Amino acid sequence: MDISRNTMEIATACATALVGGVVCYGASLNGISWNESGPQPGYFPFYIGALIIFGSAATILQTVLRRASTSDVFIDGERLRTIVAFFLPIVVMVAISAWLGLYIGMALYTFYAMRMAAGFRTATSLLTAAIVVAVNFVIFEKIFMVPLLKGPILEYFGIY
Repeated sequence: MDISRNTMEIATACATALVGGVVCYGASLNGISWNESGPQPGYFPFYIGALIIFGSAATILQTVLRRASTSDVFIDGERLRTIVAFFLPIVVMVAISAWLGLYIGMALYTFYAMRMAAGFRTATSLLTAAIVVAVNFVIFEKIFMVPLLKGPILEYFGIY
């Protein structure tokens, strides 16, 4: 199954237009006009959303007009399998992080990416996963003092 560049450009433009529509809708709930004290809170976000929609429409128009001359393959079956092989573990990491905490999810994903996907030795993969978690812990928890989701395992060991 091949996906053409034109198909992907149109799909991406539709997705960004949808984002622009959500921005416009949210802004309209806060007021998008001027009153006696100036612009209402949704005034500027509404026009940013409108610009996103306009840019998306221009991309769709440009893609449709050159459709006859371009049939480049954006992604083929083999490339799609490679993307899915890295994307699905990220989805699993997000699920694990929500359940067991970000540091556990980060460690498991780093280990998986290095050991299973890239083929590094087990010891190297474990050491790298531990270093990634430790560095992130120091940066976020100690330096920036931004607590990240710990989950029940780290709380059990008294790491809050």
